[in-house]
Formats: sequence, C-alpha cells, structure tokens
Amino acid sequence: MQRRDFIKKLGAVCTSPAAMLWPFAARAQDPGASASADQGSGEIGQVATLQGGATVTRGNPGKVAALRVNDPVYEHDTLATGPDGALGVTFDDQTTFSLSANTRIVVDSFVYQKGGTGNAANFNVAVGTAAFVASLVAKTGDMKISTPSATLGIRGTTGMVEVPTGGAAAGGAAEPKIKLYADANGHVGQIEVFNRQGGRLGTLTQSASAFTLTREPGGGVRAVPFQIPPGEAARDRGVLQRLRASHAIGQRMTTERLRTRGPNRGGPNQRTPQRQGGQHPGGQQHQGGAPHPGGPPNPGGTSRQRGQPRPSAAPRGGGGGRNKRH
Repeated sequence: MQRRDFIKKLGAVCTSPAAMLWPFAARAQDPGASASADQGSGEIGQVATLQGGATVTRGNPGKVAALRVNDPVYEHDTLATGPDGALGVTFDDQTTFSLSANTRIVVDSFVYQKGGTGNAANFNVAVGTAAFVASLVAKTGDMKISTPSATLGIRGTTGMVEVPTGGAAAGGAAEPKIKLYADANGHVGQIEVFNRQGGRLGTLTQSASAFTLTREPGGGVRAVPFQIPPGEAARDRGVLQRLRASHAIGQRMTTERLRTRGPNRGGPNQRTPQRQGGQHPGGQQHQGGAPHPGGPPNPGGTSRQRGQPRPSAAPRGGGGGRNKRH
C-alpha cells in the first residue's frame, strides 16, 4: 500500500503545472540556453571603427541605414562612406577592410568555417579606395576582390584597390590601381589580377608594387606595372596605418563576438559554399538585430537552422572556435 501511495503522489507531482513549466523556467534563467536561440542569426562581421558618416544598404528592395560601431554586417550588404567618412569592417575570419571617403563596396559572398575546406569570399569594390588585410579565408580557401574591369585573387596579404569615379572601366581618364604591401609582421603575399573573362593579367609579389588597369582600344584590359610616386606612397602609409588600427580593434571584437555564440557554434555562416556566380536569395536583418521581413539569410541550408537552440546535452562553456557537424 505504501508503494502504491508513493507512485500516486509521484504521478501527481510530475503532471502538475509547476513541474511541466520547470524546464522552461530553468532555460530562461540560463543565459547560455537563451543565447543559442537568439544569436548566430547570419552576421558575418561587424563595424570595428567609424569616422564621419557611413551607410549600409540591405535587403530587397534595399533599405539604407546609417552605420554605427559594432553594427553587424551580412552577405550582400552594400557598405558606403560619405565625403567625410572612414569605415573599418572586420569579418569572422578576421579579414579587415578599411574604406576611405566616398568608397562603396559590396559583400557578394562570404563563407567561413574554422578548419573548413570550402572557405570563400568575394568583395566588390565599386568605387573609391579600399585597403584590406586578408586573413583566414585567403589563407585556407579562395578570396577574391572584384572591380569594374578586373578580378583579384588574394593570397593572404595586405593591399589596396583604388577605383576612381568614371575610371577606365567607364571610359574615363583615371585608371584603377591595384597595390600590394607587406603585412604588419613583414610578410608579403600575392595579388593575382585577372580580366573579367578569367584571363591572367599579372601577379604582384613585392611590397609597394602596383598595377594600373588600362583599357585597350579593342575593349580589353591590361595590368601595367608602375612605380608608386613618393607623394602617393606617403598618402598610402596613412591609409595603411588606419587599416591596421581597425584590424587590431576588429580582431578583439571578432574574438569576443564568436566567443559569446556559445559552444560548438564556430560561425554563423556554416553552409556548403556554392561555386562562383551562385547568389543566395533570402532576407537579411535590420541593423541592431531586428529581423528583416523574411528572416535572416540561410542560403544553402545547414543541418540545424540558425537561431534554434542546440540540444540540451551539448557541453556548455568555451568559445566559438570548435565546430561540430551533425
């Protein structure tokens, strides 16, 4: 009799409203559990530094918003600086771009997973001066920078792209320039230059070397080596100094942002990369994390949709550097 009474009492407790709500209350009190549902919403980088004005155009149709430090960056964002602007953006692999005034770039694609073999990124410099420090995608995968007249293959290095308004691609007198510089530690990588049809135009392999992209009468493009004039070199040193300051700040911000994603969340953009030319439709997010209509992008899909909590049995603690496939 005592055993039956005990079982009855136990059944009553287990079916009571308080007992049924207990797991949800415990999860709400556990920051790690709620973060796994709220974070990893598709951002691939963040604004590290900002001077003056800069904007992002996001979504379809595109909506323009002013940028602030620590704002997230997503695939297909168009980033632009005003006449007094300077913008530093660092991505999940710690690649950093520094945009000078009146510069516009598009994040065409970005796929990065720590330890992955399909890392790839493509950035489009439409106009202006964009300096960059290439990091893990360029070292472990395929990083490209497109201009109106050429495509650059980046092999882990520091460089600069200058696309004047009404440059050679538009029939103007000014010619786009590609420059290679040493990294802060003295390492020099490579920049390979291709025309829009994929033909190789040349390769930069020495620090402070440069090409101008010159239009030929038949409509082709040539990469012509040139010596950077002293005055231009002095200006470039200022651009590189700002780039490296943004890179140092962005590295710390990226490390912290990935750490707060929780265990086994090595990156928000874990998906099977598509080949060149593959575009990934889908909603984006508004600045500050509010969901854009249609939700955050998840092109290609993963085994678990971003924003859903991980199983309760997953280990807690640790940074975002460990990736487990399911």
